[in-house]
Amino acid sequence: MTTLVLTVIGDDRAGLVSALADVVDEHGGSWGRSQLAELAGKFAGIVTVEVPQDRVEALTAALEPLHGVLDTTVHEAAAASAEHEGTAYRLELVGNDHPGIVRQVSGALAEQGLSIESLESRTVPTPESGGQTFEAEIVLRPATGADLDALQNALEGLADDLMVDITLEAEES
Repeated sequence: MTTLVLTVIGDDRAGLVSALADVVDEHGGSWGRSQLAELAGKFAGIVTVEVPQDRVEALTAALEPLHGVLDTTVHEAAAASAEHEGTAYRLELVGNDHPGIVRQVSGALAEQGLSIESLESRTVPTPESGGQTFEAEIVLRPATGADLDALQNALEGLADDLMVDITLEAEES
């Protein structure tokens, strides 16, 4: 079996997931992990699909007619990396919304040699001030030997600079 990573985007409407799932199923594929969402009137996501090697080309070709309705890109998954084994950490961030938050946080993580496994963010109205609150949940899986104390110190300094609350804790298995 071959693992494919599909990225999809299109104007949001009913039936998009069903159309994609039908094509995957028709080619002997098995839908795996996915993250799909409506954002600003667009439907976007990423899906892993397990498919027999001899059906990869046919599945890829069968996704072409969905273009215009659901633009799909197909990539063969990379081999699993030992770097991402071990304890996952959840970083939560909350503060007044302003430009540069994601850039600064992701930059601090990169400086510590950490990559982001997942990131979810949103802005919500702040009733008392009439502004917007930025909230983010980031999952990190540090490589073996990563300096978590240095990471914690970097995040504390960043929280002060950005005037946001940042918490970092190990995820429960």
